[in-house]
Amino acid sequence: MAANGGDHTSARPHVVLLPSAGMGHLVPFARLAVALSEGHGCNVSVAAVQPTVSSAESRLLDALFVAAAPAVRRLDFRLAPFDESEFPGADPFFLRFEATRRSAPLLGPLLDAAEASALVTDIVLASVVLHVARERGVPCYVLFTSSAAMLSLCAYFPAYLDAHAAAGSVGVGVGNVDIPGVFRIPKSSVPQALHDPDHLFTQQFVANGRCLVACDGILVNTFDAFEPDAVTALRQGSITVSGGFPPVFTVGPMLPVRFQAEETADYMRWLSAQPPRSVVYVSFGSRKAIPRDQLRELAAGLEASGKRFLWVVKSTIVDRDDTADLGGLLGDGFLERVQGRAFVTMGWVEQEEILQHGSVGLFISHCGWNSLTEAAAFGVPVLAWPRFGDQRVNATLVARSGLGAWEEGWTWDGEEGLTTRKEVANKIKGMMGYDAVAEKAAKVGDAAAAAIGKCGTSYQSLEEFVQRCRK
Repeated sequence: MAANGGDHTSARPHVVLLPSAGMGHLVPFARLAVALSEGHGCNVSVAAVQPTVSSAESRLLDALFVAAAPAVRRLDFRLAPFDESEFPGADPFFLRFEATRRSAPLLGPLLDAAEASALVTDIVLASVVLHVARERGVPCYVLFTSSAAMLSLCAYFPAYLDAHAAAGSVGVGVGNVDIPGVFRIPKSSVPQALHDPDHLFTQQFVANGRCLVACDGILVNTFDAFEPDAVTALRQGSITVSGGFPPVFTVGPMLPVRFQAEETADYMRWLSAQPPRSVVYVSFGSRKAIPRDQLRELAAGLEASGKRFLWVVKSTIVDRDDTADLGGLLGDGFLERVQGRAFVTMGWVEQEEILQHGSVGLFISHCGWNSLTEAAAFGVPVLAWPRFGDQRVNATLVARSGLGAWEEGWTWDGEEGLTTRKEVANKIKGMMGYDAVAEKAAKVGDAAAAAIGKCGTSYQSLEEFVQRCRK
């Protein structure tokens, strides 16, 4: 047993989870906490930073600690003072990443008091948290909150930059990235921030990528059948110069956390009144807002498609700042014209409830990884419309796996031009009217169900991780 670590041989290991900011990061940690406590006999503590950046994060944490107690409990992680003016104009979630990274030394006393068997840190914190865990003798694992393909880019990207520097290509910029054993990520699909070496996110991404080989293992919310090439390449170590890589545990798709049922929401009542597979569900996630001119083209395309739709509209990066008028955002008369065949809201929805409802026939998604794993779990076809970050890499998997389609020419943040209403309407009509689309997505759903079953690859992978925590 390590000098300061917990009793690694105990029958019920104590796993400490350290998520970062944003629902895209917090949701998989909440799901992992419940999976470990309810399905694999672990005590779990979640190191929670307050206040959260968004209201949605605060609601999720409060509900988790009530519903999953006493097996899942809160550890208050108080951050050191942080001067945000050092990064003027930066994304508020990236700022929280940095504030948490700089507060990593304060995690040590929490680990000591918790007598942790293992620590699972968010990937965005990995390079600074790993050292703290090592000093305490606590095994340190990483939860990668995107796809295995994106993990392969994270692990390979530092070597890509080093090779360019050695060849005298500094300043040339990032081009196509050919990841050994995986696939080519074209320049246009590389996350926008990574084209700027001085961007705060780039600095964090490269530092975390370099440290991955030193961690005790990496958990990924995916399943082997969904990303066979990337998972195999990672496990074989073919993406690293040294040829070595820590164990990779594919543990997805992690199931939604079931909290105490509240009164049926208005949008669910509306959905239940619609015919089977007749509704297009539209959501671009909790992190970014679509520019107003593109938002109105999307609105016009949904209207022109003639299909029923449930649309969650977002106008700001942080939900607390979202005070826009819905009618003003979408154009005069839009809400009146689609009344009856559409439900449009700016409120928070329980997406997993929507996706498993029989009335939903298509999901227009930004390709945030939580959204895609939920669609895969429920076998819902996806029309991919990535907007930023890892989302074009993830959209590639939508097309490769059979989960849906990606129109690669549709614009994303930072590109000129608009995706037109005609393009949107035609694609919706084409996918909703083609049975093969639904059949292929249903097969992905079957493979996801098999993976998380008791004999499935993801269940066994998570159990292997737990067994390591018992040692």
